[in-house]
Amino acid sequence: MTTTKRRHSLGRTGWLVIGMTAAALAGTTPAASAGTTPAASAGTTPAASAARDDGPTWGDCAGKDAPQDMRCAAIEVPVDWSRPDGPKITLKLARLPATEPRHRIGGVLGIPGGPGAKGIDDLKRAATDLTDLRRRFDLVAYDPRTTVWRDRMPAVCKQPGTTLREPRDRKEYAALTMAMTRAFKACREADRTGLFGHLDSLSAARDMEAVRKALGEERLSFMANSYGGVPAAAYARLFPRRIRAMYLDGTINQVNGWPDQALRALPVIEKVFAGFTRWCATTSACALHGQDAGKVWRRLVRDADRRPIPVTSVRFGEGELTGWHLKSFGFATDPGPGNSRWPAFAEAVDRARRGDGSGFADFALGNAQVWTMPGMLAMTCGDDRGYAGYTEFQAFRRKARKVSPDFGGAGFDALGCAGWPLPVANPSRPLPVRGLPPFLGAGSTWGDYAWTESFTRLVPGSVTVAYDGPGHVLYLSGKKCPIRYATRYLTDLTPPAPGTVCPAE
Repeated sequence: MTTTKRRHSLGRTGWLVIGMTAAALAGTTPAASAGTTPAASAGTTPAASAARDDGPTWGDCAGKDAPQDMRCAAIEVPVDWSRPDGPKITLKLARLPATEPRHRIGGVLGIPGGPGAKGIDDLKRAATDLTDLRRRFDLVAYDPRTTVWRDRMPAVCKQPGTTLREPRDRKEYAALTMAMTRAFKACREADRTGLFGHLDSLSAARDMEAVRKALGEERLSFMANSYGGVPAAAYARLFPRRIRAMYLDGTINQVNGWPDQALRALPVIEKVFAGFTRWCATTSACALHGQDAGKVWRRLVRDADRRPIPVTSVRFGEGELTGWHLKSFGFATDPGPGNSRWPAFAEAVDRARRGDGSGFADFALGNAQVWTMPGMLAMTCGDDRGYAGYTEFQAFRRKARKVSPDFGGAGFDALGCAGWPLPVANPSRPLPVRGLPPFLGAGSTWGDYAWTESFTRLVPGSVTVAYDGPGHVLYLSGKKCPIRYATRYLTDLTPPAPGTVCPAE
């Protein structure tokens, strides 16, 4: 999977690796007592709670960062959609009304990524860049059930089940499975929200349908980003005729399965890495200049698998770097402006081959812990993210190493779901396309285009715009060309010509 470095924090700044832009775990709030109603425990105002039968009550939004004309509300949805009269949670909504109401077409609902990202924050961030779209649409956002879980999960759910590493044999895979089973069960037993087993994207899709009904719209248009492609596919599966248009920006294709998506990503990483080696060969500032940088990297990975490099992280304690850790977490496909991140990577490689792995320590050790936190994984394992067993794990690893000699191996994001104690609620399977309109996708050719295009090609008449530069979630990054195509498609329902390319901005 593509990795992206972020600030080394497990708070609101985000997970250390973006397998699909995995969102941060915030501090949990105290669980509600048995006598507290779900609405009250989740912070629903009495007015919003009273209005749930006749539509939400819209009012001013909390916080100084909200646009002046943004309005907020809340709705209740069941924790378990198979028990509609059971316990409820509250989802926050926000809306920016169309600026040309006489020409209003409808609403566009954002589907945030993560999972665990807050859609309302996305809308605040993107509002200025979506001014043209807003002329004829209400822009609507919501904070999905994963944000409720993220904010209220028990502390034990944030404790790593183990330190992640690639199993070398069946025995090590079994040990990983048992460790994660214990961690998942402890998290589930401590959960007072009831959400642990109901964070899958089919549940999220039913929440989205509840949002549509609350808005009073016959059909909605959608803008999905990153992991938001998984609930987008689930919504298309359950409610195809409620979709007016669907724009997918850097989205994962869970329909074809996580192994397929990981294998599609690896050649892209190889391509970017080849760009790094060319840069290093022509740049004296590269610590590996004058050497075969690719050969140095492969030797480092091989030697670290044979003799792991001991490292210490101020944040994450002591550990060791194997070649698999380096392949999984060492190289980012976004080189930064003017290739600004490549000198630091080259220097880290140069030090690591001399026994000093400090340049990789925080990032690798942090991710080795984050990707075994049961609370984080509970938001993805129900969407069929893990391996079905050791045989499937072995088969994938063989394919990955063949596709990508420099970066192939076990998928860190799938390994963590070993030991998931519940049935997979949303298995990967073919998507019925009858009744679906053509979709529009957009993605970076340096990263997520391959994922998005594999999704849109499933729906007849769909097109994916290629952004010829690094990036992830282009409309949240303010990329004007993709936003222009998205606005035109959502307004006129006309995708651009196949093969359309946006230059890097």
